[in-house]
Amino acid sequence: MRSHHAIFLCIFATVIVGCAKLKQEPAVLIESYSAKEIYDLGEDKLNKNRPEEAAEYFGEIERLYPYSEWAKRGLIMQAFSFHKAVDYPNSRSAAQRYIDFYPATEDAAYAQYILALSYYDQIAEVGRDQGITFKALQELRVLIERYPDSKYTVESKAKFDLAFDYLAAKEMTVGRYYLQKGYYTAAVKRFRVVVQDFRDTAQTPEALYRLIEAYLSLGLKAEAQSAGAVLAKQYEGSDWYKDSLILLSGNGLKPEAAGDNWLTTIYRQMIKGQWL
Repeated sequence: MRSHHAIFLCIFATVIVGCAKLKQEPAVLIESYSAKEIYDLGEDKLNKNRPEEAAEYFGEIERLYPYSEWAKRGLIMQAFSFHKAVDYPNSRSAAQRYIDFYPATEDAAYAQYILALSYYDQIAEVGRDQGITFKALQELRVLIERYPDSKYTVESKAKFDLAFDYLAAKEMTVGRYYLQKGYYTAAVKRFRVVVQDFRDTAQTPEALYRLIEAYLSLGLKAEAQSAGAVLAKQYEGSDWYKDSLILLSGNGLKPEAAGDNWLTTIYRQMIKGQWL
């Protein structure tokens, strides 16, 4: 009975496996699909939130049908898919290829936008290394200057300003640290960078105030007064200016362009209607 039972199980297993094989669809090589069919497969993967697989399909169009209109469409979608998959290096590579191959098309601006985003979206993750932020600024500037009428230009300008402000904020963070530790000369260098190189950011009023603090700690009263004068001229309505008046008056000083220093030069240029 045991042997008959074993034989029955073997026969049953064979039948099940055979049926399963019959139900399997025959493998179809990707080469047998048309460019549009492959493109549709890529879109389907995107809709199912599987961007890595979508990127592979869009790449197959470029490989199998390199000179077709679908290859052009597939390449920009591949750049988008890689970016959605947070694969920034491959996203940049695909976007750059699109720009190189199709610089005059409408989607060239979008490719440049993806290229810029591949850096911009990493800004918050880079810690003290600001190379990524500079790259984002460079690529955003390219888009703004090369495609001024693009629908991505307005958003790119806003991202450019945010990235620029981010760099200034990092300088301020380091400057405050030096100031707190009593490294006043090092702090002045950081705050000076903000005032000179990031003057249009929201960090500038505080940078001028911190310069007053640092210069007073160094005993450089003329520089402190000059920083106050620039603050008064450009940001008179700010709380930083109000605080600077308290700080200067507490030391028997007032905001004025005193002596011959870099802040006095800035103040004089502002009087002429220029800043740097």
